[in-house]
Amino acid sequence: MTIAARLHHHLETKGLPFATIPHPYQATAAETAEAAHVPGDHLAKSVLIHMEEGPMLAVVPSNQQVDLSALQSIMDRRLGLAPETEVADVFDDCDFGAAPPVGDAYEVPTIVDVQLSGLSKVWFEAGDHKTLIEMEGEDFDRLMKNAEHGSFCCLH
Repeated sequence: MTIAARLHHHLETKGLPFATIPHPYQATAAETAEAAHVPGDHLAKSVLIHMEEGPMLAVVPSNQQVDLSALQSIMDRRLGLAPETEVADVFDDCDFGAAPPVGDAYEVPTIVDVQLSGLSKVWFEAGDHKTLIEMEGEDFDRLMKNAEHGSFCCLH
């Protein structure tokens, strides 16, 4: 079980309770939800977005995908998916594809889809493909209080 160093420091600094949940290696968020026996709509997935001003993190339920048109309308600027090199640079203490949704820990502006607010529990990647962080929904909402919120996801 590995929690990315910056994520662990950020969670400890915030003083929010969390648990780590080990699971067999999975490459995708949907597979992770199934392997860890957590509902896909309660597993927060991170998608790094590229903008001219720099990267931004979009957070959606794992059973959804980012609707780039909707997000572009909310942000009122052109954007696209970040290239793999940018993802690797921003989340340099994480395995590729296992970025946590906590942009504050990585000094990246974050927008969270409203479907992840007000849930009973939320899970998210800890920085590798074998560990999830589990939090009470109200603690996750507190963790994400500095993030923008909007409706910008759609089903796969």
